[in-house]
Amino acid sequence: MVARKGLGLRAIAIAGFAAALTAVMPAAHAEDKVVVFAAASLKDGLDAVNKACEADVGEAATISYAASSALARQIEGGAPADIFISADLDWMKYLSDQKLTKPDTEVKLLGNEIVLVAPKDSTVETKIEKGFDLAKLIGDGKLAMGDFKAVPAGKYGKAALESLGIWSSVESKVAQAENVRAALKLVSTGEAPLGIVYATDAHAEKGVKVIGTFPEDSHPPIIYPVAQTADSKDKDTPAFLKCLQSATAGALFKEQGFTVLTPSN
Repeated sequence: MVARKGLGLRAIAIAGFAAALTAVMPAAHAEDKVVVFAAASLKDGLDAVNKACEADVGEAATISYAASSALARQIEGGAPADIFISADLDWMKYLSDQKLTKPDTEVKLLGNEIVLVAPKDSTVETKIEKGFDLAKLIGDGKLAMGDFKAVPAGKYGKAALESLGIWSSVESKVAQAENVRAALKLVSTGEAPLGIVYATDAHAEKGVKVIGTFPEDSHPPIIYPVAQTADSKDKDTPAFLKCLQSATAGALFKEQGFTVLTPSN
């Protein structure tokens, strides 16, 4: 059983890595369409917003989802994107520092929370607080979370565990995933007994349940900035950016559990 689960963890990790590498491929063929590179955690909400914005913009955008880190590096490498939506401020700054975004278009679009999740049939219960025994809850299993050196959800998760004084006790038990949705899958399929994901991911996945929410002051604010890229060429990009900040988009994002940070147009 252990060997099977180990293979499962590796298979999902490899699949996540492959997805990150191929996520931007459709963009190269998206002629005459706005191309959006967006954090994986945005998928459900942004897919709905994209459909709603089609009437205003004229056609739906082509959206590629992956870890913010992978997408930022693809843009740095010349991948054709018109809009970048990151799951943290760091990767947006990474591009803006290289003048790869248009600074006057950058907006703090959404907010989120991170939560501890377990498979839906799990009996685990806990209170997330300073010094709580997460290592005991994990047992011989793994704690699924995004790559804590690059993926925003993983970075937020590590910061929270450090703040609560338990990182050193669980670091060796962490199964790092290529993006937060890959971490979510490890939990929903039972490959990992616990995971740290965004509240919106837990909302979108019926195969998991929330065990607890990490205190807001245990990690940096979770902010999703959006900006037009410096090399954007599609004439409809400004219209799509405006639609992302509309009341309609805000309502759809709220349905998925996001906090809307921008005033509606």
